[in-house]
Amino acid sequence: MMSQTKTIDARGLSCPQPAMLARRAINELGKGTIEVLVDSVTARENISRLAQNCGWSVTVDYQPEGDCRIILVK
Repeated sequence: MMSQTKTIDARGLSCPQPAMLARRAINELGKGTIEVLVDSVTARENISRLAQNCGWSVTVDYQPEGDCRIILVK
């Protein structure tokens, strides 16, 4: 079975929306890969902390235009 990747574009959303979207994806998937696009430091920190607390590994990929791609894997 191929692992599924879910992408969430949370750019332009204010907190706590990006973290709520990430939490929903974490709960729905249970495991796999989730990619979250954000454009604020607060969203990046909140999602990273949330995912780590749920046992997911977090990789942050900084984009040239200032956005971040947060890759959550479990």
